[in-house]
Amino acid sequence: MSNHEGRSNLRQNKQLRRRWLTFVRMCRYGVNNFSRNAWLTVAATAVMTVTLLIVFSTLVARNVLLSTVDDLRNKVDVSIYLKNTITEGDVAILTNKLKDSPNVNNVRFISGEEAKKSYAKDHSADAEQLNIIADLPRNPFPASLRVSVKDLNNMKGIEDLVATDADFKKSLEPSRKPSFAGERKVAIETIGQGIEFAQRAGITASIVFMIISVLIIFNTIRMAIFNRKEEIQMMKLIGADRNFIRGPFMVEAMMYGFFAAIIATVLGWIGLRGLEGPLSSYGIIIQPTLELVTIMSPLILGSMIVLGAVIGIISSTFAVHRYLKV
Repeated sequence: MSNHEGRSNLRQNKQLRRRWLTFVRMCRYGVNNFSRNAWLTVAATAVMTVTLLIVFSTLVARNVLLSTVDDLRNKVDVSIYLKNTITEGDVAILTNKLKDSPNVNNVRFISGEEAKKSYAKDHSADAEQLNIIADLPRNPFPASLRVSVKDLNNMKGIEDLVATDADFKKSLEPSRKPSFAGERKVAIETIGQGIEFAQRAGITASIVFMIISVLIIFNTIRMAIFNRKEEIQMMKLIGADRNFIRGPFMVEAMMYGFFAAIIATVLGWIGLRGLEGPLSSYGIIIQPTLELVTIMSPLILGSMIVLGAVIGIISSTFAVHRYLKV
């Protein structure tokens, strides 16, 4: 290696060392600035925490609602009512035809007698009504095929099969039309619409609070710049680089996001854990979401920290460019 190359490498090493020391000092000044004004720090961090907590809650609530709707969808079946005189052979033929449909998960046959016993069990307290049913000359409860489907919004194939197939036509109970999920389908569709509305409302609230966070951190950095005018002027006089002067304010804003992300994630997890019992008692499926959040907690925390840092960088960049003339 020549002397020239050696001097060049030495110069590059010195530059890298100088840049590293500058970065470390810039971060240290940013940390010091973060702790200088407790009230401003608490206010900015609190608003950022609320913002990130709303983002966390929106995503969690959407996942919980989707799990609940999927569970309800699995419990909903299509009731195809048949004559009580239907034979086992005819039931097997109809069952196989339904199972050939790509939208069918499972098919279960309920005889008229089984339907009657199930009704009596569910209405055991109403003795008068049970006596009336017992005195009827024929069983008023038809046999049925209970069909579990994959997609409630894609029932056309099953409807066409029941309406056009010759075997179904001769076996259907004329006084009872197929339910095709009936009121339960309407309820699930309503819940689905509620999920979309809740998701839009959550996104809107997240955006609003992000804007509020940006404005508050913007004003916090602006006040910090005004309070440190003499320090900034002194740094300019001794020849400090403009990035070195601006850097600590960026670090300060990122720290708001860092601590807010930790607090919001912890509060979100505690709140989700605390709501597990009450929500489960109402039939809301929260366990899969809770397990997912627990398993993915490092990734969730990292994502929240990145989001908080981005909000801090955006707001501090606006403030620095607007009020820090260096």
